[in-house]
Amino acid sequence: MIEDVRRPGQPAEIRLLDYDGSLLGAAPMGVEKARQAMRLMLLSRATDERFIKLQRMGRVGIYGPVHGQEASVIGSAMALSPARDWMVPASREHLAMHLHGLPLATLYAAYLGRIDHTAVPAGVRLLPRQQAIGAQLPHATGLAWALKLQRLPGAVMVYFGEGAASEGDFHEAANLAGVIGAPLVMVLINNQYAISTPAHRQSAAPNLAARAIGYGFPGVLVDGNDLFAVHAAATEAVERAVAGQGPTLIECRTYRMGFHNTSDNPREYRADSEVEDAAERDPIDRLRLWLTGEGAWSPQVEAEMVAQVTTEIDAAIAEVNTQARPGAEAIFNHVYAELPSRIEQQRRDTVALNEDG
Repeated sequence: MIEDVRRPGQPAEIRLLDYDGSLLGAAPMGVEKARQAMRLMLLSRATDERFIKLQRMGRVGIYGPVHGQEASVIGSAMALSPARDWMVPASREHLAMHLHGLPLATLYAAYLGRIDHTAVPAGVRLLPRQQAIGAQLPHATGLAWALKLQRLPGAVMVYFGEGAASEGDFHEAANLAGVIGAPLVMVLINNQYAISTPAHRQSAAPNLAARAIGYGFPGVLVDGNDLFAVHAAATEAVERAVAGQGPTLIECRTYRMGFHNTSDNPREYRADSEVEDAAERDPIDRLRLWLTGEGAWSPQVEAEMVAQVTTEIDAAIAEVNTQARPGAEAIFNHVYAELPSRIEQQRRDTVALNEDG
């Protein structure tokens, strides 16, 4: 639960309560860190806009926007130490991955079809983006267990949605994490819809954070549109994990203001009025109002930052456009250490067919 939830234009002490009512200490991040977060959130929103356009132009196969979830993604990611902690993303944590060390061009290359240029660089503690719902959760628990067994410092933060929380992978990952006391932070971004299925059709529970008690570790429900609330809860969870106190489940209650992905038509299953109501709690608007109240933001500052973000996106896409497109034979790459003879023959036939036009 959240007590005294921060309202737009009305900075207040953040008082986060976990599901059993005990108080979690929390305080807003400093102005400079909030400005950094604002820049990342604007970069995320601008990336959505650009890649939706590119998809409509046929240059991107499919894209799932982050629109509305920026505070949950950025606020949690900023609690990590990239030199120490690991991140295991789902499918909407684009800018969290970038913040954690993935170059923007590498991130964009995955959407623009340059698959040979999408490898996570050495030294970046990040697993690849996951499209299969919930499949990353057991891997995250395993990764956290490995840190514990090797007595290495650090925490693992894994992202997933409320739809993934209905998968068996969630139960298996959370149960094992609780049993072994894994240094795991489970960030459940509840955006209210698993594609077209609303949250109330998935679970009768008043919140999903309370599930954590069944696995033997704390669960916290936060306002996912409040950057400060998310960051405070994530910071405390990471500190618990690093100190050897085990996992935490954080439910970030937010709203997916855009479509599930570019193949989706959300007007088929939700009313426009619902989206309009959610837009009044836009996380970027809320942070803008707070920064303005602190004397750290203005229309001119935002215009300059948007221009910088646009230049950064342009440069990253230009870099990707210099990369060679994979040929048809690329379908055979990175599948076997050594291709079986019949697969090798298929590869040769594919290359010959393409050479013949």
